[in-house]
Amino acid sequence: MFGVVTRNEEELDWSEFDVGFYEVKDVTGRSAQPVAEAVNMVSCFGDNAAVEASPDLAPVSDEGERATRERPYFDWAYVCPTREDYREGVLEIVSDCAEVTPDVRLDDVGFPRAEYCHCDRCNRQFEASDFEDRAAWRADVITEFVAEATDRIPGTTYFTLYPDPYPGHLYDRAGLDLDALASYVDEFVVPLYDMAYTTTYWLETIASGFEDALDAPFSVELYAVDVDVDNLIHAAEVAEAYAENVVFGYDASNARAALRRMRAESRDGVSHG
Repeated sequence: MFGVVTRNEEELDWSEFDVGFYEVKDVTGRSAQPVAEAVNMVSCFGDNAAVEASPDLAPVSDEGERATRERPYFDWAYVCPTREDYREGVLEIVSDCAEVTPDVRLDDVGFPRAEYCHCDRCNRQFEASDFEDRAAWRADVITEFVAEATDRIPGTTYFTLYPDPYPGHLYDRAGLDLDALASYVDEFVVPLYDMAYTTTYWLETIASGFEDALDAPFSVELYAVDVDVDNLIHAAEVAEAYAENVVFGYDASNARAALRRMRAESRDGVSHG
């Protein structure tokens, strides 16, 4: 099955795509109304606009640095997952999406990196908890949030993962306990983005790693913007060998061209007689 991630509602109707993910809230903080023709997609803790308006929302590292896009490694700003007021707002968006269509994708869930968060709120909550290990406490915070979110999703819950299948890395980095999350998530989505896909051995390595790491189904999401169609086709063929589905991100026209060629070549290869 092939899908698309888009901000353009009209592209959801294109017949080449079996499923469409529509960004209702993205990492810039931009929001849109959920649509019935898609799996609506919510960036949970990535939000430039919210952090710019209220810098105290950002997680704080053990060295006192806030998780904003000015920091190395961060392409966008994060909100601390223990901010109840912000969490409730995100859960309301999830509920709004689920009222329009039953399937929802949770994006950007987790702590930003292993050294976060050491804000006063997190320190108080950790000290008041039954956990002696801070990493276990962080994982419990995220799992609890996902449980609350999925309780509002009557259909399929999709969940985006940072593309690192190495054992323990997602737990240490983001507080994602994959075994615990599998009780709530129906399908994981792994973005494996490249600007060209001129080589794909790394794509195969990461995809096969997630095949081993996950008991639940997973999809691979490919970047389609300005990528050569032949290269995009090859990347899709590699991803398809491991993933349940392949999703193309942010250039539906290029993705449609790739799928049309793939299907044409598949028909050309059939002989009868």
